[in-house]
Amino acid sequence: MCGGCVGTEYPERCGRRDFVLLGNRAAGLHGGDEIVTYDHLCKNCHHLIARHEYTFSVVDDYQEYTMLCLLCGRAEDSISILPDDPRQMTPLF
Repeated sequence: MCGGCVGTEYPERCGRRDFVLLGNRAAGLHGGDEIVTYDHLCKNCHHLIARHEYTFSVVDDYQEYTMLCLLCGRAEDSISILPDDPRQMTPLF
């Protein structure tokens, strides 16, 4: 990987968007999780900048999403598959 192309390793969120090429995309299932990986390539010389991994899974009544990439950062989210998310409900008393 090229550290010269990465300003901050594993940022919380990628605020600035630079044009990079994507290559080596692969998708598959691993233990019930859907995993998508691809490489970020330098737009000028096509060398490998970082590997990007995105994971999707269903845990109990929630869809879980995670992303990990040296260039884009880390992120995770959880969304209820129920019509009303129990975590968003307010107690009645």
